[in-house]
Amino acid sequence: MQLTSKKVLDACCGSRMFWFDKNHPDVIYQDIRSEEHVLCDDRQLIVKPDVIADFRDMPYPDQSFKLVVFDPPHLKQLGHETWMAKKYGVLLPTWELDIKAGFDECMRVLEPNGVLIFKWNEIQIKLSQVLTLIPYKPLFGHTTGKHGRTIWLTFMKTD
Repeated sequence: MQLTSKKVLDACCGSRMFWFDKNHPDVIYQDIRSEEHVLCDDRQLIVKPDVIADFRDMPYPDQSFKLVVFDPPHLKQLGHETWMAKKYGVLLPTWELDIKAGFDECMRVLEPNGVLIFKWNEIQIKLSQVLTLIPYKPLFGHTTGKHGRTIWLTFMKTD
């Protein structure tokens, strides 16, 4: 599979929960882990990326994608063996540096005028804290979720 011929990158795909087509032919699904678990309600959780890589140091050439989706872990206070950690991942203690590095990598692999979709949940860390870490300004966003804590933002790479 020639990965850089694909137009879209999901930089931390997890189990591809929000994708309508979990095997879309134009998408590279990337995650730092590949694993399977049975959750507390007996559902199967499968994290099986096309590429195993860290969003802080991705193996793609500059300007490889038209669209990048960045949905990093957003929980920092969570036991690593809990079902939520298995489902969503856990931030490292260096989360501020990691999120900034992730944004920088996502922008690096975007084509000029490419679009970055960023998803964040404010249950433990406010979006305003995240936005102070990065030099990029969103074009627009939308709040979703039962409690309105999940926020989707759209960024465009400019030169």
